[in-house]
Order: sequence, then structure tokens, then C-alpha cells
Amino acid sequence: MESVLSDYIKKEKMLKQLQEELNALGNTSELKKELEFKEKLQVLMTEHGKLARDVCEMLDPSYRFTSVKGAKASIADGRKKRPLKVYKNPNTGQVVETRGGNHKVIQEWKAKFGNEEVVGWVVEETV
Repeated sequence: MESVLSDYIKKEKMLKQLQEELNALGNTSELKKELEFKEKLQVLMTEHGKLARDVCEMLDPSYRFTSVKGAKASIADGRKKRPLKVYKNPNTGQVVETRGGNHKVIQEWKAKFGNEEVVGWVVEETV
């Protein structure tokens, strides 16, 4: 079993080594160029009201499609994207697509036919 002191000394050495590596990396002209480019790009994006996602989609239109497949959280607010539900009223044939539970028509149906009945009208649910 390792003592707390030896663990501390080992981590202190690791920290010192990482600081040396970080300092060496920070002094390279390549890093300085990349940081300067990043700063200029961020200023330009702010000036034009664009997000990194927008720039990536402009430069590579397929970026949007590849990144959306694996994305489970909305980029804008960090919340999980709600599934799209498609409801079909069997009485009228009316179809409603919604991601939320506060859709006006769905609320009217639930008031008229009951929640459990309307939930049974979901014909498709996709993320």
C-alpha cells in the first residue's frame, strides 16, 4: 500500500513534467500561429454572428449530417433533443407532428378524448 506522502511526491513529479512539456509546447511557432488563427476566426465569427457549427457546415456540407447522427444533445442549450411524435386522429384523419407536449391541437384532443386515448394515436416516433 502506497503512503499518502509518496503518492503526493509522485504526482508532484508528474505535474512538474507536464508543466515542462506545456511550456515547451507553448514556445513553438506552430502553436502561436494556430492560436492567432483561432483568435482571428472567433472574432470573424462573432462579427458575422456565426457559430463554429455554421462555419463547419459552410466548409463541409456533409458535416451536418455526420454530426447529427451521433448527437444526442442540442448544441444550443445542451439539452437532449425531444423525439418527434406524429399523431393521427382516427376520427378526422388529421396528422400533427410535434416535439413537445404543449401543442395546441394535441391539448385539445387530450381535453376531448383523454390523455391515454390520444397517446395511443402516436403513429411514428423518431429522434
